[in-house]
Amino acid sequence: MEWFNVGKIVNTHGIKGEVRVMSTTDFPDERYAVGSELAIFMPKSKTPIYVKVASHRKHKNFNLLTFEGYPTINDVEKLRDGIVKVSEKELTELEENEFYYHEIIGCRVITETGEDIGKVTEIIETGANDVWTVTPAEGKPHYIPYIEDVVKDIDIEEQVITIELMEGLLS
Repeated sequence: MEWFNVGKIVNTHGIKGEVRVMSTTDFPDERYAVGSELAIFMPKSKTPIYVKVASHRKHKNFNLLTFEGYPTINDVEKLRDGIVKVSEKELTELEENEFYYHEIIGCRVITETGEDIGKVTEIIETGANDVWTVTPAEGKPHYIPYIEDVVKDIDIEEQVITIELMEGLLS
């Protein structure tokens, strides 16, 4: 089974079994909904700890969670530094022209004329739009904005993204 990161437990919060999660998901309300099943992967361990969300609330920049069967700080202390993940079966269908990062990273980027630019190696969130780091086989990476004027086609099945090469884009 494939797992996808949704956050990291950075600390405990209070004495009633709450943990602070630094979230990395675009869907925190869905991922951390009461009853959601999550897996926590601890450093130096390959075996996940399965938990079910008992409560969720926002506090400053964190998501505060409690888990069923973990009622005290002593129960959750051992979960600190764990990476919170969901299984691929928990992923929901996205709207048209929306993609999960794992679907984009690794795709080959070509121009409309067929010129190979490289592979998407990272996605940077800028606020206005995402920017994809496209790394060629040789040379420096390129930064491609994910906007309609540039990205013309995304074929997830073939792992190919076609872009319109605008002047100055690859400089």
